[in-house]
Amino acid sequence: MFSLNIQPLHKSFGVSATGIDLSGDLADEFVNQIWGLIDEYSFVVFPGQAGFNDDKQLGFTRLLGSPEPSHVAKGEEGKLEYFGTIGNVQPDGTALGNEHRKTKFLTGNNLWHSDASFKPVPAALSVMCAYETPEEGGQTLFASTRSAYAQLDADLKSKLDPMVGIHDYTFSRSKVSPDAVSPSLSASLPPVRQKLVRTNPTNKLKNLFIGSHVREIEGMGFDESRALLDQLVEHSVHEENIVTHAWQPGDLVIWDNRCLIHRGAGYDADKYRRLMRQTRVAGTASSLEE
Repeated sequence: MFSLNIQPLHKSFGVSATGIDLSGDLADEFVNQIWGLIDEYSFVVFPGQAGFNDDKQLGFTRLLGSPEPSHVAKGEEGKLEYFGTIGNVQPDGTALGNEHRKTKFLTGNNLWHSDASFKPVPAALSVMCAYETPEEGGQTLFASTRSAYAQLDADLKSKLDPMVGIHDYTFSRSKVSPDAVSPSLSASLPPVRQKLVRTNPTNKLKNLFIGSHVREIEGMGFDESRALLDQLVEHSVHEENIVTHAWQPGDLVIWDNRCLIHRGAGYDADKYRRLMRQTRVAGTASSLEE
């Protein structure tokens, strides 16, 4: 039996949870408890989870829901893969430098975004295990778009509630460089429609569904919709609304893509090694059907 010790990380969201080994067998009551933490706090850090590897991470991910296939592996190589590597360490143990194409591609993660919001059924959760972390840099910043929505005035909320955003992976990653997305990957991820305001099915709290993958708002001129979207992101990421996570080896972190946006702080890949493995829990329906 486990007894979770919960420590808040921010007044609005985020907790650190100790007293549990997630690499072992977990009873349903603890899986339900973890989901309860996710619904309430959106961001949960489990430090000291040194017993993880890919097999155990995928098994843990399956306890939370259906693992989501990697869009990059499917779009570029046509293969089913559930993991993404965040960092520069390769399967053979070598590390890529700052100028490598893969390193540059991952700098797209330094834009505020919600993982896989560009899929017809957007990702529900991300699960990240840290194995090697740089001595400087490499933090991830998280902001709650639930808190951001709650801070808006009633008139703006009523304006935003019925809106639909167009999420476009190619648009987003082209901010890194014009050729960041291969033609096959781009063709596999056409733009999709998502609600601009989502509602948590458990606690019924609303949040903005925004970030770098949102190209524009349906039915609104491009420049006007860009101005509104940029305003909403800027509102959401005020310094007092952010949790900055400095990764340590053994960290297992879960975040709720339905109501958080996040970005990487960057690090010097010529100087440091970084290896983190990410899986995602698939959503159950398009946001338009929630």
